[in-house]
Amino acid sequence: MKEYTTEFIRNVALVSHGSGGKTMLAEAFLHAAGVTTRLGKIDEGTTVSDFEDEEIRRKLSLSTSVVPVEYKDHKINLLDTPGYTDFVGEVISALRVADGAVVLVDAVAGMEVGTEIAWSHCDVFKLPRFVVINKMDRDNADFKKALASVQEYSPVRLVPVQIPWGEKAAFKGVIDLVTMKAYANEGKTAEDIPADLKPAADEARTALMEAAAEGDDALMEKYFANSTLTNEELAKGLKAIVRSGAYIPVFAASGGHEKGILPLLDAILKLIPSPAEVPAAVAQGKGGEETLPASDAGPLALYVWKTTADPFVGKLTYFRIYSGTLQGDVRIWNQVKSAEERMAGLSIMRGKETMPVKTVHSGDIAIVAKLSATSTGDTLCDKGHPLTLPMPKYPNALFRVAIKPKTQADAAKISPTLTRLCEEDMTLSWYQEHATGQTILQGMGDQHIDVAIRRAEGKLQVGLMTAEPKVPYREGITRKADGNYRHKKQSGGSGQFGEVWLRIEPCPEMDFEFTDELVGMNLSKSYLPAIEKGIHATLQTGVMAGFPLSNVRVIVYDGKEHPVDSKPVAFEIAGREAFKLAVRDASPVLFEPIMNVRITVPDANMGDVMGDLNSRRGRVQGTESERGRTVVVAQVPLVEMLRYTTVIRSMTGGRGVFTMEFDRYEIVPNHLAQEIIAAHQKEQEARQEE
Repeated sequence: MKEYTTEFIRNVALVSHGSGGKTMLAEAFLHAAGVTTRLGKIDEGTTVSDFEDEEIRRKLSLSTSVVPVEYKDHKINLLDTPGYTDFVGEVISALRVADGAVVLVDAVAGMEVGTEIAWSHCDVFKLPRFVVINKMDRDNADFKKALASVQEYSPVRLVPVQIPWGEKAAFKGVIDLVTMKAYANEGKTAEDIPADLKPAADEARTALMEAAAEGDDALMEKYFANSTLTNEELAKGLKAIVRSGAYIPVFAASGGHEKGILPLLDAILKLIPSPAEVPAAVAQGKGGEETLPASDAGPLALYVWKTTADPFVGKLTYFRIYSGTLQGDVRIWNQVKSAEERMAGLSIMRGKETMPVKTVHSGDIAIVAKLSATSTGDTLCDKGHPLTLPMPKYPNALFRVAIKPKTQADAAKISPTLTRLCEEDMTLSWYQEHATGQTILQGMGDQHIDVAIRRAEGKLQVGLMTAEPKVPYREGITRKADGNYRHKKQSGGSGQFGEVWLRIEPCPEMDFEFTDELVGMNLSKSYLPAIEKGIHATLQTGVMAGFPLSNVRVIVYDGKEHPVDSKPVAFEIAGREAFKLAVRDASPVLFEPIMNVRITVPDANMGDVMGDLNSRRGRVQGTESERGRTVVVAQVPLVEMLRYTTVIRSMTGGRGVFTMEFDRYEIVPNHLAQEIIAAHQKEQEARQEE
């Protein structure tokens, strides 16, 4: 692939709901531009974008792929993103390095939830965007209805730049309102507009001229004076309103059947800004913030937006250069990790195909293999001019599963494997749950976790299984109690003897306090560390249900020892058993984690969500309204929220989202506590039988 300098590059993210036609539109762009010789098919697993085994198996995109299209001496870096909600992290990463977005809308379904989510992230990054009403040749396709569904959602006005030439099975191509020409099929040749469509085209062009005139005062005056604009003036005004975000242009296409493709590529070149035309990136430098216009002459600044594990090549690092230029085989500084990396073997990626390059210019997207310390979100720069580019905010992962190794050999690899997966995907995270002893993996939903597990098996050769995560309950006491225990063991030779008398009481100010009130010579203080050790072991495993016990004070006030048989191990056992007896008399209770939850849902679903929260022992704290949506603030026990991601999606058609954070522990109602204790006892009995 030849080198492209900044002004000849376009970085464009393709976003939509799942099955909106992004992958096939990318295929159509490649084929129409002459990059490929045949159109790939999703069903056959032959598309450039969806090349991973799991994507071919599921017939949907699971990660963002880079598809550069060379067209009219420009390079358009298409970022084909997944549409399924679970993989929103991939969409955010792609939009972080894009300079514009093409939002695909199904001509039958109209605006769908995945499109709404992608749209809101485009708003966060302030990206100029196109709306493409796609699949115009489907049965029941309706351009006006689909357009109205988007306009209803968008506060920014939409203005058609094309109207469809026919609809459904009669969809032939598009009518361009700037050139006032018709383009059949992929759009290679311009034709006169058919007579029956001329009135509609004239009316739509007038609306487009009015919108374009708003982008420039001189154009506005000219339009008021003459009631018309030349094609060049219209194109100039259109460019201004798209880049300012005042209007969103609308196009028509059928990616899968290559209709309306070349006019859309032309529009991307004319209307989407090059990296040199977007606002300069802002990075944190030694002396504070620095602005970095996209220029080969600027200080080197690369943002790593994606990393993947390749079983053959090793780790692949995807980056965009925001400033400066990069040659192959240089040493570069990772400012986030404070580590030096060697950039050997720069390449441009097209799907799974790598094309080596010698130089990467400012604004371009490329990859490098085998970086050791670098992960997603890092900034690479010159060591003498350190810079840090900001990382986008990713949604919190709320779907949790417990992870177990398939074999003993896999057990040792769990930690590095999960760390690697989470480095690749910023919406995955993992931690060890001390209270339950489980390894917890968190993601955006069940599909997200399933894909991560399969990736671990396929790419990292580690077998993992999932299980329902246990709730990290805690045990506690509610009143004072005494306990005593004598441990006596005689089996020939020296025996074991130890007797401990102790008192326990609630201690809300700290997890555990151990003290004594020993007087006289019944028990030597030298045995107190052994007694404390025995109690500590019990605190970890609890007394009733196998959960850690906390907020307790232990006072040892008496005991007995034997001049020959007393040993630390005897007092360790005696202390442990005396403590257990005391806990059973101290009105023990189970505590459960209570979460602060914020649920954002369409107004129409608020009643269902409130009713459901009540059934989950939730306490609604209040509601807030924001543009057709209601935010419900509530406190809910964690055990009731374990599969809430799936519930809220099905209840709201995928439009509901929630965030959740720990607030405090509260006593579990007695009838539920008894069930948890009974389940624990059953588990213990089953283990003993094994």
